[in-house]
Amino acid sequence: MELIKTDRRAPLAWRMQPETLEEFLGQKHILGAGKALRKAIERDSIVSLILYGPPGTGKTALARIVAKRTKALYIALNAVTSGVGDIKNAIIKAKGADRTILFVDEIHRFNKLQQDALLPDVENGNVTLIGASTQNPFFSIIPPLSSRSMIFQFHPLSKDEIKTLLLKALRDEKRGLGETGISIQSDAMDFIAEASEGDARRALNTLELGVFIIRDSSDHTTYDIELAKEVLQKKSLYYSEDEHYDTISAFIKSMRGSDPDATLYWLAKMIEAGEDPLYIARRIIICSSEDVGNADPGALQIAAAAMKALESIGMPEGRIILAQAALYIAMAPKSNASYKGIESALSNVREERLQQVPSHLRSTGYTGSKRLGSGAGYKYPHDYKGHFVSQKYTVQKKTFFSPSDEGYEKILKEQLYKRRNK
Repeated sequence: MELIKTDRRAPLAWRMQPETLEEFLGQKHILGAGKALRKAIERDSIVSLILYGPPGTGKTALARIVAKRTKALYIALNAVTSGVGDIKNAIIKAKGADRTILFVDEIHRFNKLQQDALLPDVENGNVTLIGASTQNPFFSIIPPLSSRSMIFQFHPLSKDEIKTLLLKALRDEKRGLGETGISIQSDAMDFIAEASEGDARRALNTLELGVFIIRDSSDHTTYDIELAKEVLQKKSLYYSEDEHYDTISAFIKSMRGSDPDATLYWLAKMIEAGEDPLYIARRIIICSSEDVGNADPGALQIAAAAMKALESIGMPEGRIILAQAALYIAMAPKSNASYKGIESALSNVREERLQQVPSHLRSTGYTGSKRLGSGAGYKYPHDYKGHFVSQKYTVQKKTFFSPSDEGYEKILKEQLYKRRNK
């Protein structure tokens, strides 16, 4: 296996992959001096690993470093192009070696059958698995496989790390661009480092294309911010399955936490990433009841109306409707009394002896109901002052609803106090 291609025709991002742990940028939380994973790699004693995180953060590069250092048989597969047959062939090779490391790039693309095919040999130690994934393994990897592996999360590279990499790639004569006559402006480098979102591959691709443009031009020797913007064009968003769940969670918690700016930010991220707008609308409706409730009864009406309007209007104008509804929820007084009330009542129904319906509340809409005593003694509230009369509505009195002091619920609390104490 060729670890690093120095062929000048190979993409810059490929050529600039680190060859040693000392060259590796980022992931200090797991690869810093003295960290367990670093020690295991240095000692050539790794156990099965799953490395997950956004693209361009060094997962495959780290596997190549392991391949270079290990004395074990090293077999690499890509889940996009490999099937069960490839897995079986790799296992056959592994059985003929003292120790085998099997690297599976994009392991989240293996289906359940393919992952099951790996499990016995990972479990009995015939192979040491290294899986690289852009998806959260707790969503994308079968539990028996993920539970037998150490899981390490990779983070996007920092701006400073990206800038260090860009400068090295620009000047490196062996694997980089080897440019001494082209300079890159600091604001252009800042822009690339910011817009690449911590993705080293994207940053290097942007640098490489810009340098090619400069080389073909007789007028420029400087990589400026205008060129960087031209090369990058529209920003692309990393939005995997786990990012979907994390972002909607942040959106809901921002509305619940009454932060309108954070609410708009997470909403904008979901819209730009292509999230289903009706899914967003449904989450706003849920939040209007769960977190606002009767502190502002109008919140549910606005949320429901927003979804109906979105269905009629569609996108992109629907973004304004979603923003209005989300901001209303964020700014509304908050109460989770409705949510807590139904959860408490459900718990009581599930765990305690069920109460029978009191005879005076039973249905009288059938022949013979009076003979059974149904409805006898029922007091019709509208016949009484204030349209209220005290009577039992359950055999055993249980309190499930406790209104807050927020918004309209404060009025409900006062009414309820008077009625409960009449």
